Amino acid sequence: MKDPEFWHSKWAANQIGFHLEDVNPLLIEYWKHTNPTHDSKVFVPLCGKSEDLVWLATKHADVQGVELSNIAVRAFFAEHFYTPMVMPVNGQHELFQFDELSIYVGDFFTAPIQPVDIVYDRASLVALPQDMRQEYAERIKSLLNPGGRMLLVTLEYDQSLMAGPPFSVPEQEVRSLYAGYKITQLHRNDEADMPPKLAKIEGARMTEVVYLIES
Repeated sequence: MKDPEFWHSKWAANQIGFHLEDVNPLLIEYWKHTNPTHDSKVFVPLCGKSEDLVWLATKHADVQGVELSNIAVRAFFAEHFYTPMVMPVNGQHELFQFDELSIYVGDFFTAPIQPVDIVYDRASLVALPQDMRQEYAERIKSLLNPGGRMLLVTLEYDQSLMAGPPFSVPEQEVRSLYAGYKITQLHRNDEADMPPKLAKIEGARMTEVVYLIES
């Protein structure tokens, strides 16, 4: 992954403003739109130590995640008092496994993720610069089983005001990345909470958007 040291340094310095302490309320409210069943296999890309993983694991028998930072994954299991099995995979990744959860540590683009029915992307697409987003979307599409769905959360703001991440991903780009898929906008909040860097700028605004994407 491009510039992995950026993310390693963020976790090492505990600069994780993108991390939510609780389950994302948007996940709780809109997950039902993915028509989930207990047997639906779920994937959370660039998962960090998200509380969303725990919530999803209560609903599904198979939840996979991938995360670049070993610090983040170890912190996730330690904070929940889980003792995972840890095993090397394909010489490039480590697999942390506990009950329904399987989290791969390493590069998203090469992790041996098994095909899934539903993808939950809250902080992945918006974490990537524009020149990586097409490759990312192709990888996501390759992991979806026929009839697969995705709940996608994006942000929109004036990119010239802040370098990101998180990056602004407008609706037009979402529709381009997932052309040929059915894309439904489920939620749009034009008064979303802003990162401190953006909040300091007079007149700045951020919109949070939730999409259902169906193959």
